[in-house]
Amino acid sequence: MQFRRLYTSLSNSSRDPFLLYRNLKNPFAVFDPNPQFLSTPRILKKRPILVTKRLVSSFPAMADARRPAHVPIPPPETADKAELYRALEAAVGSPFSSGPLVPDPHPLIIVVSGPSGVGKDAVIKRLREVRENMHFVVTATSRGKRPGEVDGNDYFFVSKEEFITMIERHELLEYALVYGDYKGIPKQQIRDQMAKGLDIVLRVDIQGAATLKRILGKSAVFVFLVAESEDALVKRLIDRKTETKETLLVRIATAREEVKHMEEFDYVVVNREGELENSVKLMESIIDAEKAKVRQRTATI
Repeated sequence: MQFRRLYTSLSNSSRDPFLLYRNLKNPFAVFDPNPQFLSTPRILKKRPILVTKRLVSSFPAMADARRPAHVPIPPPETADKAELYRALEAAVGSPFSSGPLVPDPHPLIIVVSGPSGVGKDAVIKRLREVRENMHFVVTATSRGKRPGEVDGNDYFFVSKEEFITMIERHELLEYALVYGDYKGIPKQQIRDQMAKGLDIVLRVDIQGAATLKRILGKSAVFVFLVAESEDALVKRLIDRKTETKETLLVRIATAREEVKHMEEFDYVVVNREGELENSVKLMESIIDAEKAKVRQRTATI
């Protein structure tokens, strides 16, 4: 209605309603170039500009472009194996990897300890015969050789002066004074063998195990070897025929105290008389279980 009235009014005018300003040379001359309401500058506050993110799903053409093309898969019960394999690769959009899903387990450091007379040497000797990819660390000692022992095989036999020099050069992972003689573990042979991917077996006394526990913490596996009873332990010490009556009493008293540290170890293996094979199998089971763990122990020497 308003538009009709405006149109009628302009139609009755003597001038063309669409050429009202045709005679003006400068149509903007009628405007004041310096209007009063603009003489005082004002600072306009900036308002935050909201940006709306569009989801990729709003572009169906682009989303569909990333999907693998439809590939016909032959029936598994009748298809050629190679043909089915290639079809499955095409369907998932990438080739199947032939790499291992699980990385190789880390080399382990296994610390074996226990009182004198429980058969640590016998268990380790048999484990060496039946288990591959293991290095059995040879301990350095300042004591003299016993009958049948071989230097470099059972121990590295050195003088006390030589042992003290090794201590001063920081060549030992740990060392202790046991029954008047030094015993210690050279570091370099551990580093060399772990670099080859071999597991490391350390045979130490209870004092040495406590030191290694402070140094290695949970990065190593600590196994406590024990006899089936105190009676059996004493009989084994007697059967060795390497002790005097004084040292026998010292070892028995020491063994009673050492058994109290069993709870500080990760595993305990009871080495019963005449059941060496069972003890060794249990040792192997411990090693296998450690290597099957999702979160592997990692030791750095």
